[in-house]
Amino acid sequence: MNNLTPEVTQTSAKFSVGIDLGTTHCVMSYIDTQDEQARVQVLPIPQLTAPGTVESRSQLASFLYQPHEHEMNTSARVLPWTNEPKALVGAIARNLGAKTPIRLVASAKSWLCHGGVNRRDAFLPAGSPEEVEKISPLKATEFYLEHLQAAWNHAHPSAPLAEQDVTITVPASFDPAARDLTAEAARNVGFVHLTLLEEPQAALYNWIDNSHEQWRHQVSVGDIVLVVDIGGGTTDLSLVEVTEEEGNLSLKRIAVGEHILLGGDNMDLALAYHLKIKLAKEGKTLQPWQIQAMTHACRDAKEALLNDPELSSVPIVVPSRGSKLLGTTLKTELTQQEVQQILVDGFFPTVTIDQHPQQRNRGALTQMGLPYAQDAGITRHIAAFLSKQAMAQDEAMPSDEFNPFVGGIPGMEHESTSSMNNFIKPSVLLFNGGVLKSSLLANRLEQTINGWLTHANVQVAKRLTGVDLDLAVACGAAYYGQVRQGQGVRIRGGIASSYYVGIESAMPAIPGMAPPMEALCVAPFGMEEGSSVDVPSQAFGLVIGQPVNFQFFGSTVRREDKAGVHLDYWNDGELEELPEIQVTLPVSEGRREGDVVPVTLAARVTELGTLYLEAIAADNGQKWHVEFDVREESSSPIQH
Repeated sequence: MNNLTPEVTQTSAKFSVGIDLGTTHCVMSYIDTQDEQARVQVLPIPQLTAPGTVESRSQLASFLYQPHEHEMNTSARVLPWTNEPKALVGAIARNLGAKTPIRLVASAKSWLCHGGVNRRDAFLPAGSPEEVEKISPLKATEFYLEHLQAAWNHAHPSAPLAEQDVTITVPASFDPAARDLTAEAARNVGFVHLTLLEEPQAALYNWIDNSHEQWRHQVSVGDIVLVVDIGGGTTDLSLVEVTEEEGNLSLKRIAVGEHILLGGDNMDLALAYHLKIKLAKEGKTLQPWQIQAMTHACRDAKEALLNDPELSSVPIVVPSRGSKLLGTTLKTELTQQEVQQILVDGFFPTVTIDQHPQQRNRGALTQMGLPYAQDAGITRHIAAFLSKQAMAQDEAMPSDEFNPFVGGIPGMEHESTSSMNNFIKPSVLLFNGGVLKSSLLANRLEQTINGWLTHANVQVAKRLTGVDLDLAVACGAAYYGQVRQGQGVRIRGGIASSYYVGIESAMPAIPGMAPPMEALCVAPFGMEEGSSVDVPSQAFGLVIGQPVNFQFFGSTVRREDKAGVHLDYWNDGELEELPEIQVTLPVSEGRREGDVVPVTLAARVTELGTLYLEAIAADNGQKWHVEFDVREESSSPIQH
């Protein structure tokens, strides 16, 4: 196995630029790598906030609005760098979309990682009428990046973004397909020197940078840091271990959670439906489009009420399409008590460590939408993650000496070993994401996690502070650019899942039964980006010249499997089936369509986290590459 640690990257770029490509907001930060005294800064992003009005804000709202052809004249769309922007993105899109939601593209990032749709097809805004122009999730992502690039180039005309080192953050739970699509969008815009970084790691990098070299005094060898990042669209979980190398503290990411579509958007919708019920009791009925509009109004009201506990209520005006339709404009209000009850108890319930998300039977027919989490209890998802990653604790913690975060607090009654080890016990907490800006929600989450630790007779976790939860990810990404040049501490970890390719079993035909699928590990957990590995195994037959399917699996719990491990059985929940790749591998000279070529396998993980599977012919060394990017129309196989 050739599992190489990525080398230090040296470039001539003047700036390291970090981009947080968020579900609801984008942020861009930077640092001058040629100035030893420079600090990370956030770039103010000029954007339209209303027709004809341009303001600079630290965040670019991740929304795109498709106006009616007569809705806005050209002069009302002027930006500092162009009179004809390709798209209306940012604050103006969010503001106009609150009134006309059928024209608003939202959650493009969530759609970008949804394997159930073709992410290059133009279907957003989802469910909008035919007259509304549609774009793809990939194109929407490009529009956000184009705006950020234009803002940068306008502010730094002598240092265009295409010449800088750019780090774009993605959820830790993004699979290689979603990573590749993000990188593709960046390349289509013109980004050249591109790196992808997991968002929880970026938040931790930002905390390290802000600690001014004091971070080593706040964490110790054996600490397990739980990073909880709750943004507008997702809940992202990671565990980072504090270790020691040659007498120095180092950091290693040891686990990431599943991709959970659960965040601030869900909370806004919950508040909107609460108000719908409240209005219904008054005899007032809302149409679906009004509920959509009210959801956006609830977002603003939620932020105001959570940020100001002294505020008793916020008025909500429900838009209408004319007084004849509804008689009068509907008005209601969202109170502080309602927000606290719905959000705190609904999304952060006080649960025990063994209370995990509830799965219900789904309807046979469902609308084509995002695969949102069925259970809104974020604390239940965190409990499931810590329980699922119990094995990571055994690998991470030293076993030959007392560790208070494993064995318990001296002097306290100990529970049984089996009870003690049923979940990994973090000793440090780092919160990130706009949702956790609310001290009410953050405190409830901290109390719940520490309740689990107290019940397990271990010390409560210490919460790290000193980061801006809206800006930390982008700032950490810019700092990471310095780290890649050898300036700072690097969080090691490699890929967050083991990856397997499906092998069809050889067995006699049985009516009505497909041959059972086996799995071969081709990329082990923790394999570093930029490294490759030979897959020791028997030779397999590769069908060329005809359409074939490659089935891939991923696992975040089978951490010990090495490349070449062959599985003919696995327990429920151990392997997750990933979208299959349909390809026709090219026929080379001397071979015929339909030939079954004996091959051995090798795998490579790119710097962007994309997995390449290589099949090598046993007779003459010919190679076929299959890129695990789950491109819907083709996997672009390469034979050479």
